[in-house]
Amino acid sequence: MSERPHHRPVRPGNDFFDAREGGEDPAALTEAAEVAATLLVRGVRGTDDAGMVDRVLHLADTEGLDALAQVWSHSPADSLAGCLWRLYLLRSWVYADPVSVAREYDAGRHAQVARVVAGVAEPPGPDELRAMVDEVLRGIAVSDFADVLLRAAAFARVVATGRAELDEASPDQVARMLLLSEQLEASGHTELAAGLS
Repeated sequence: MSERPHHRPVRPGNDFFDAREGGEDPAALTEAAEVAATLLVRGVRGTDDAGMVDRVLHLADTEGLDALAQVWSHSPADSLAGCLWRLYLLRSWVYADPVSVAREYDAGRHAQVARVVAGVAEPPGPDELRAMVDEVLRGIAVSDFADVLLRAAAFARVVATGRAELDEASPDQVARMLLLSEQLEASGHTELAAGLS
């Protein structure tokens, strides 16, 4: 029987893990996304700096939040990060297809209470919808975040109703828009009652 030489285990130096490739630490990314969400929602409140408010509104366009948005997309609906994901998703959709959004919103306008809360000008054309969604998101920086969430929820509910009325969208597309509305509304009530974190 041959005797194998004994090898000491390799002890990695301090930079062993730094040299490993394969992406960022998911826990660190999640924490960074939550901190960014908190700063966006709570950090600019009460500012008189119109430029800061505008930067928050157009952050998704100007700062390339793709990576952060991807992390936000995995956040629970009842968290600040999850709410921001849903709001920016709604804004991105309105900007990407304002004509279809206007048609769906117009078809769902008979949902009177939601229409009034959403606050869209009449008639709701593409430009009016872009202005409405920007006004709602501007509220992240200058008004009550619960109001932002409830207005966005009302808008999504009107669109979901319109999708069902037009019968052009699949049942799954209608259900997803309705779910988005319900999540935003529930988060708005949580924000009113105890504050989202």
